[in-house]
Amino acid sequence: MNDHACRIDESLPFKPVNVAVLTISDTRDDETDTSGALLAKLVARDGHHVAERMLVRDEAALIRAQVSAWIESPDVDVIVSTGGTGLTGRDVTPEALRPLFEKEIEGFAIVWHMLSFESVGLSTLQSRACAGVAKGKFIFALPGSNGACRDGWEKIIRWQLDSRHTPCNLVEIMPRLLER
Repeated sequence: MNDHACRIDESLPFKPVNVAVLTISDTRDDETDTSGALLAKLVARDGHHVAERMLVRDEAALIRAQVSAWIESPDVDVIVSTGGTGLTGRDVTPEALRPLFEKEIEGFAIVWHMLSFESVGLSTLQSRACAGVAKGKFIFALPGSNGACRDGWEKIIRWQLDSRHTPCNLVEIMPRLLER
């Protein structure tokens, strides 16, 4: 990342958050879930806590149930999913998550596609990565490939979950998400 995109003020305290990682796949299991494993590793590497890690099938009801449980959990601040964001008939992650969003973070998809274009070119059109806020929790839906997970975490999410990132970051507004 260039200096313009990620500026860290080392004089500010780092505040770790609790991140739940959800893999959505019909073909992977706990042993072959390399994308979920990668996300969990990156979350921990960057000083956050992996609150929980789960794998569910590409079924909207299962996805929504697991994410809803984490939304209600006091032990989860952020949810990052991997998989189910493509265009095939089984890809239902955005449809499962959007009804849960109180607010969609439209800028996430825009930035995602800008950065994804650098990696995969026009193939980024096949991604429906999205993000939103529900009951004070941030939810990010990434594609299922390791490269997409690495790009999504390393180039976007990790910086917005770093409380030292300036001029602003998502951690600093967490206490205000439930304001009315």
